[in-house]
Amino acid sequence: MAQAFDASAQQSLLTARAEEALALAKRLGADAAEVGASVDQGIGVSVRQGEVETVELSRDQGIAVTLYVGQRKGSASSTDASSASIQAAVEKALAIARYTGEDPAAGLADASLMATELPDLEVHYPWALTTDEAIELALACEQAGRDVDGISQSDGASLSSGEGVRVYANSHGFLGTQKGSSHSLSCMLIAQDASGMQRDYDYTSARDPKALRDPAEVGREAAERTLRRLGAKRPPTGTFPVLFDPSLSSGLIGHLLSGLAGGALYRQASFLCDRLGTPLFPDWFSLEERPMEIGATASSPFDGEGVQTRNNRFIDQGSIASYMLSSYSARRLSMQTTGNAGGARNVRLVAPLQSRDSLLKEMGRGIWVTELMGQGVNGVTGDYSRGAAGFWVEDGKVQYPIEEFTIAGNLERMFAGLVGIGDDTDTRGSVHTGSWLIDAMTVAGD
Repeated sequence: MAQAFDASAQQSLLTARAEEALALAKRLGADAAEVGASVDQGIGVSVRQGEVETVELSRDQGIAVTLYVGQRKGSASSTDASSASIQAAVEKALAIARYTGEDPAAGLADASLMATELPDLEVHYPWALTTDEAIELALACEQAGRDVDGISQSDGASLSSGEGVRVYANSHGFLGTQKGSSHSLSCMLIAQDASGMQRDYDYTSARDPKALRDPAEVGREAAERTLRRLGAKRPPTGTFPVLFDPSLSSGLIGHLLSGLAGGALYRQASFLCDRLGTPLFPDWFSLEERPMEIGATASSPFDGEGVQTRNNRFIDQGSIASYMLSSYSARRLSMQTTGNAGGARNVRLVAPLQSRDSLLKEMGRGIWVTELMGQGVNGVTGDYSRGAAGFWVEDGKVQYPIEEFTIAGNLERMFAGLVGIGDDTDTRGSVHTGSWLIDAMTVAGD
């Protein structure tokens, strides 16, 4: 990197700036205030066909101030953490607050809910990586894929590495800080035969660079995924079981969480409104978050409002056990925050798992989806329609690749029709899950 990143020094600096902003807000007449500040630094390189395409050294910082005058709210932000910029931001937020309408739900989270346990969750693993070393790793990843017979071209390999610090403080006296890191390596390759051109990719991602998969392994897996798509044809039209690859079933959980989010619920813009306590999944399925998990992607002891995070079970034995609420959405719904300002953290399944081969055998005849396209998901009705690619399955065996078709259903019906979950768990993101087998969806192909 162009400049060493001293996370501890940045932590001290942002803490001082946040305290300065709170003191100024109080002095200028704000009844309550909260401040969020962050700084991130990283390196990103991309290569293609054995040549360096881009090298990017980035450094981003910002500070955001939200003030309350009674139940009137004003916010302002700056990318400059100097004292002059902080004063300007506080003054602007205060001016906005004095002219906005009152909102009975506005205000800080309750003081009694502020986090008091702030352990080190081991999410900061700096990587002393030079530009030359980053390029070398990306090139090795791409070359391993290009060396596989049948790969005709490369769409490139990319490596990114970054670390940062965030601080949140409010006028209840709460101040929380956290250092973190994120590293990833990806490769996309192209293959071609008489039927046409196909591309696919693979990637690895982790907080700790030592947990990244070997670059050559990523390249070879990208090649294997690409080659298996050659000769793709359209599947028949009809109603079939659908197996979602782990990288896609995490998206189904994302749609579920969006439906459980307080913002959608109080706006009556969710297909899960007024469904607390009602069945949604089979009774063997539960879903929870574990925000205090050591070293995980989204671990944090406090949420975006300083509230102590906790394990939350959103689905318990198939039924909706909890919504996902911030203090604002909770007030709008006459409930209490679940510590989810900023979303869910480290989502995990509690369910029996089985092998992918077992799921394919149970499917019999149907579709294994490995890629989805488009944004055809209606969060209000739960209607689901996406372009897709994957593989046709007969007698529990993968037969050939398929493409240019759509799958359609309704999320509520799909969740109720969940047949099984694979043990091929994808742990690269904050949502950990394996393949999902849905009993029936409408397929539009030939």
